[in-house]
Amino acid sequence: MARAAAAAKPARPAKPRSYLWLQGMACGALVTMAPPTALVCGVLMLPAIIATVVETAPGKPLTRVLALFGGAALVSPLHILWTSGHTLSGAMTLVEDPAVLSLSYAAAGGGWLLAELVPVLVRVALEATTRARTAHLRATRARLQEEWRLTDDA
Repeated sequence: MARAAAAAKPARPAKPRSYLWLQGMACGALVTMAPPTALVCGVLMLPAIIATVVETAPGKPLTRVLALFGGAALVSPLHILWTSGHTLSGAMTLVEDPAVLSLSYAAAGGGWLLAELVPVLVRVALEATTRARTAHLRATRARLQEEWRLTDDA
């Protein structure tokens, strides 16, 4: 009887697998094997890290944008770090440089601004094209009604 009740239960949909543990392992390996790179990445990618924790939207679109723009701004400091000996003092010098910090955080800010403005601008553009199309269709309808001597009642 218990088996019949257990068999009658609907199957639950499979939960998407979380790879958070794998990301933690990768971060741990990075910190252990390359502390200067981890320091530069951690400080310059701070807006994306905070967005990862704070954002609740499904798919985390803002986090993706911040990570993409922050990662783009991270390329030059990492290149400088790697070509200058990959030392912890070199990493601290880069992290303390106001130009490097401002560029990285400005890139993240630009990504955030794009993520917030693009949907609004797309909505405005679609609304404008819809209004223009509606006006064109109404003018065509009025012309055809006049041409065929139709009334609005029909």
